[in-house]
Amino acid sequence: MTAVRLKGQLPGFARLMGMALTITELDRIQGTLEVREELTNGGGQIHGGALMAFADTLGAIGTMVNLGEGAQTTTMESKTNFIAPGPVGMTLTGEATPIHRGRTTMIWQTRITRPDGRLVALVTQTQLVIPAPKA
Repeated sequence: MTAVRLKGQLPGFARLMGMALTITELDRIQGTLEVREELTNGGGQIHGGALMAFADTLGAIGTMVNLGEGAQTTTMESKTNFIAPGPVGMTLTGEATPIHRGRTTMIWQTRITRPDGRLVALVTQTQLVIPAPKA
């Protein structure tokens, strides 16, 4: 696997959430997210929207590192299965891997797990590939 560097830093919302990238490869994107009070629901667990945003960012980065020069991406569809809670203070790991890398779309699946390996959420998303403008 070839390590790939992103241009610049994580998107603003990912930085606001506190995400960190740990692996950036063409076939695997991994990151971590500490569950802080600001990311919780009313029950003291990570909010479903925070889990979805975490996974969406990882899948989008996976698409970005596989795009040709000047191309862009946007999420077309996302499906999340919530499996287990993530309490405040826990650091979750998300790992996105490609299911399909086509010319017009890419599909990524992200597994979000707890430190003990328990699955918290499973997310599958479709990314639109937007070609570079023709000169």
